[in-house]
Amino acid sequence: MAIPNEKLQQLLQEISSKAQFAEQQLGIVNTQIASKKRESRRLQLSDTEMDALPKDTPVYDGVGKMQACKPEPVHTLSLLTLPRFVLTSTGEVKNRQAKEAEDIKKELANLDKKQHYLETTFKNSQDHMEQILKRGG
Repeated sequence: MAIPNEKLQQLLQEISSKAQFAEQQLGIVNTQIASKKRESRRLQLSDTEMDALPKDTPVYDGVGKMQACKPEPVHTLSLLTLPRFVLTSTGEVKNRQAKEAEDIKKELANLDKKQHYLETTFKNSQDHMEQILKRGG
């Protein structure tokens, strides 16, 4: 029993849109994975540097940015964005970084699952389109 051309075209269009969406999302997920891996590597390097310091070494930890006014000539003010740091111990920084590393590991695991799902969806969509074209076309 042959599928009418209109239905076949509609089915192919649906499968094609699913494949395109999966491919687009896969690109986004791959970018997120690369970003998380860079972040993880930065934390590892930072941890290695912190291990080389004596235990009681004071360090400065970034806490955000602050807006400040800078006087300009002709009675105007311009805003500056200045980084803000707070004095802390190496232990506190290492604890925070260990928590961040654990969070990144969990996020990477979730992204890997999502990547696998999207790859499977994309491959299945491609396979279905090929089967339809072989049978109907």
